[in-house]
Amino acid sequence: MFRIDQTTNRIIKLSEVSFSELRFTERHHLQEWIANQPDVLGEDLLIIQKEFDGFDDTKERLDLLALDKAGRLVIIENKLDDSGKDVVWQALKYASYCSTLSKSGILKIFQLYLEKNAPEASAEKLICEFLGKETIDDVVLNIGNEQRLVMVAAKFRKEVTSTVLWLMKHRISVTCFQATPFREGDNVFLTVKQVIPLPEAEELMIGISEKEDEEQSAELRQAARHQMRTEFWHAALAALKEANVTLFDKVSPGRDHWLSAGSGVSGIGYSLIFNRNEIRVEFTIDVGSKESNKLLFDELFARKAEVELSFGSQLNWRRMDDKKVSIIQTDSPCDGHDRSNWPAMAQWLACNIAKLEKAFSKEIPSLRNSIKLLQAQQSAADPSTAN
Repeated sequence: MFRIDQTTNRIIKLSEVSFSELRFTERHHLQEWIANQPDVLGEDLLIIQKEFDGFDDTKERLDLLALDKAGRLVIIENKLDDSGKDVVWQALKYASYCSTLSKSGILKIFQLYLEKNAPEASAEKLICEFLGKETIDDVVLNIGNEQRLVMVAAKFRKEVTSTVLWLMKHRISVTCFQATPFREGDNVFLTVKQVIPLPEAEELMIGISEKEDEEQSAELRQAARHQMRTEFWHAALAALKEANVTLFDKVSPGRDHWLSAGSGVSGIGYSLIFNRNEIRVEFTIDVGSKESNKLLFDELFARKAEVELSFGSQLNWRRMDDKKVSIIQTDSPCDGHDRSNWPAMAQWLACNIAKLEKAFSKEIPSLRNSIKLLQAQQSAADPSTAN
């Protein structure tokens, strides 16, 4: 590493030192640096635990446990000046232990970590925000054997690098980072660079196999969910028909977790939602621009009392200022994967979508006029948008 002296237009070499010379320790220094700045490892990671020892029948503890943007667990093992010969074995053990962690288990582990570091924070909310999901039901964590290993050290022994390269050939995700401290006077600097696999070669090494793995594993994971959803929607649509709810008569059972039907106005409609832990009925506003959707939502919200009186109970009014769409909904908790619950769930959907249509059908003419007015205003402001 060099420091640039702009005054003399020269570069000055900094002295490479060891962590032990600086009296830095693995636990109180290197581990803390990464925990508080995980993007030093070249990607966005969410640290969910430090010194994790929640393994049955063992007192072993891994250094850092994190989630990546794909919801995979990342086991981070830190060493100082020498990786040691057993670092790969340790990391593999921890990965095998973590492979059994369920979503609920991961949430519990993260919440325990937050209780020590950010007592007011919610594990569910932070994970949803990190993964870009609306609810925890949409979050998928720690699927199959996709756990990742990350090792950080100043130097890696030959037996370690040889083992890592062999593991990578067998499609186990392992990444090694070299952490090097430098000193200039009283100032101390740190570089962290990926050495295995080399960043410029990583895509070439794993691109094809990763694509094949993703396609195969995605098909296997989705097949069961798609089959279950299709069977549930058959039952739900039959319940709607039996209850004389015609709104979804032209809709066929699908493999998605939702079914949608129109209201007669483009961009405004009704949806049925089937999740593992809840079912919902929704009135959705998505006519075009975000601004138009919020204005239409506000128009309806001004008549909230009348709408809810017609519906028969309170609704959840979700303006969602950070999103384009706005939604008005009601939901019911359930165990959606227990098929014995399906008849009651289907009846609930039929009853509540009928009530929702009754409440909002009265609002459709007003919304249609408001949309025409908004379109006219837009055309006046920008004649190029006129038909």
